[in-house]
Amino acid sequence: MEAIAALIAQAGVDGRRLRTVLALLGDGRWWTLADLVRESATSRRTVEALLREVGLERSGDRFRLREPLIGLAGAAVAPADPVAHLLPGHADLVARMEELVAKAPRGRQALDHVAATADTVVRRALLLDARFWLEGARLLCVGDHDLTSLATAMLHPGVEVTVVDVDERVLAYIAAQADRLGLNVRTRWADLRLGLPASAQSWADLAITDPPYTPEGVGLFVARAVEGLRDRERGRILLAYGASERTPALALKVQHALSQLNLVNEAIYPDFNRYFGAEAIGSAADLYILRPTTKTWPAVAARVDGFGAAIYTHGPQSVESTGSPVPAPAATGQAPEAPEAPEVLVGEWPRDLLAKTPRARLTTWLAKPYASDPDRVAIAVPAGLEAALPRLLLATRAQRVQVTLAGPPKDLPADLLSPVYGLTADGSTVHAVRLPPPTTDEGRILRRILDNAHGKLANTWREALIKVRGELTKKQARAVITAVAPWADDVTVLELPAHRLQELPAAVRGSLTAPDAAGSPG
Repeated sequence: MEAIAALIAQAGVDGRRLRTVLALLGDGRWWTLADLVRESATSRRTVEALLREVGLERSGDRFRLREPLIGLAGAAVAPADPVAHLLPGHADLVARMEELVAKAPRGRQALDHVAATADTVVRRALLLDARFWLEGARLLCVGDHDLTSLATAMLHPGVEVTVVDVDERVLAYIAAQADRLGLNVRTRWADLRLGLPASAQSWADLAITDPPYTPEGVGLFVARAVEGLRDRERGRILLAYGASERTPALALKVQHALSQLNLVNEAIYPDFNRYFGAEAIGSAADLYILRPTTKTWPAVAARVDGFGAAIYTHGPQSVESTGSPVPAPAATGQAPEAPEAPEVLVGEWPRDLLAKTPRARLTTWLAKPYASDPDRVAIAVPAGLEAALPRLLLATRAQRVQVTLAGPPKDLPADLLSPVYGLTADGSTVHAVRLPPPTTDEGRILRRILDNAHGKLANTWREALIKVRGELTKKQARAVITAVAPWADDVTVLELPAHRLQELPAAVRGSLTAPDAAGSPG
């Protein structure tokens, strides 16, 4: 008892956390450590320190107090939840989200994935609906491993939702569930370090993000969320961010990153988000509501390109990683394999390499077509950005492309790029050779679409389809495309998730024979 009292006294006013843990332990239920951490929103280290001092009755990996601790446990209360009173009326939605979360792709540690509970994503949707008018509104999910997009669209079908994510599995899963359930959710691929997709820029009224919990990760994801807002006067950003009660200095660094973007903190709801994992921060995170000011957009423009590739807490892309973000040969002090007379160098190449050759940044290369059509291009891809390889090649119209990676590629995107390039790999170098023009109608349409990867897919497809079929008007051709590929509207090839790129050849084939609006087949 004395040791417990000493721990509580040492915690000072924050001792309510420990008293809450004791109250939960003494309520008669059996607890696992993970459940106790999540329910109390207290870091694992703090809970473990307390458990070492109390007498526990154990059953397998579960435990409870052997006897009540009179006078030490407090009431197991939590800070007021703004939508807790609404949750009982949406039990069906919580149950549906539990199923969806359970079947979702497993999280990737290298991307700092930790799954939020179904209860959490439903409460996020309820808060959005309670605080804002969602009918006709647009919501941008800047990363969505938690499936907040699906919960919001099911709760309020009147909201349009766009999900931007780097994880192809997450995008494919969300798209499949949205199609199955008839939800107004569209998906876009993006590595946010290389930019926000064109169709998501200045698009949303609201944005929500649960980013990597580093100052760099929070700053980058929130900056991209700002770029996604079309309503500059009334738009809002919801941010999930948590830190251990033991590390206020880390939270200060994150809040400093937010203040540098000149955002107003309208509200912070403590421990609003709960997770399966992240026990170091109590399996919980606060929910911030941020409002941009007139000074936010200049601050974003000035800072967004300054965020590096290392934004995560785990893996080779972590902020504490000793690995270099430049390709491996340069990192080891050796000269990279000399590009074969490139007309443009893309990415971060050594300054003394082909000093007179024009250069372009990766972000610029993906954002807009290069001013000329170089025959040979060399691209350097830093560690952690390998997922961008298919898009970097599709953004290139050269005959030969040499790509230097940080290490040998695990998988070449040969299937995705087979209509355009033949690919070979030699160690950490990938060689792409543009294939001859196709001879079939399907091949010509597909090639024209992929050769214009920066342009609106539906527009390029429409013009190519009219040229092949002849009898179609622009309106009829657009209707045919919408019928065979409803996901093709208002998107560029560079934004398409991999599963949509894989569907594109079959959709192009279908557009050649699909009837027009008047019912005339091709």
